[in-house]
Amino acid sequence: MKEGMIKKHLREVPLFKELSEEELQSIVDISQIRIYKARSFVFMQGDTLDRVFFIHSGKVKIQKTDVTGREQIVSVLQAGEMFPHAGFFRKGTFPAHAEILEIAQLIVFPIADFENILIQYPQLCIKLFKVLEEKIVDLQNRLEEQILHDTYEQIIMLLLRLCKSNGIQINDKYKLTTQFTNRELANMIGTSRETISRTISQLKRKKLIDIDENGCFIIIPGKLEEEII
Repeated sequence: MKEGMIKKHLREVPLFKELSEEELQSIVDISQIRIYKARSFVFMQGDTLDRVFFIHSGKVKIQKTDVTGREQIVSVLQAGEMFPHAGFFRKGTFPAHAEILEIAQLIVFPIADFENILIQYPQLCIKLFKVLEEKIVDLQNRLEEQILHDTYEQIIMLLLRLCKSNGIQINDKYKLTTQFTNRELANMIGTSRETISRTISQLKRKKLIDIDENGCFIIIPGKLEEEII
């Protein structure tokens, strides 16, 4: 029963969707399913990096802490996504904290066992490279935003990025399915909560964004993009 549940969950992960029954079974054989409560931690920054996780349900916040104790939110991950991406082909420690935002079911397996499967099934390795390539491009884009755009534009570009990663499309608008506080948004791009608050108020006055009764952002990407020089 448990094995069948893991197989069903893995079939919903884009990385494994097109695997043959034999290939998928090799993943199932090394997998476990775990349930985590909200506000619990999957791992802490600095823990030994020996496992990889796939999200079946729930949301996971990935955040880093520097030597001064300042936090930076790297991303908020949802069903179908994997983490940490730095876990493959790398030894050492987890590069960030992983905190559960809402009760989550995660599929977990040891990196060493998964690497053996990648050697056995090269086509899976190619799919993994494509996933990692998307993450590299995303990081390059974020670096470019920091270098070439002012804070106002960086906040707009953050909201546009969240539309794709944490939003659902409703006609010409996007609704963010994850609630973000001003401090969390500030931690994503290294600015202050006050700056986020002023910018959000300005964008609301311009009717480029709104916030619904549940505290979720409603965003009009087409109009927001016009604000970027």
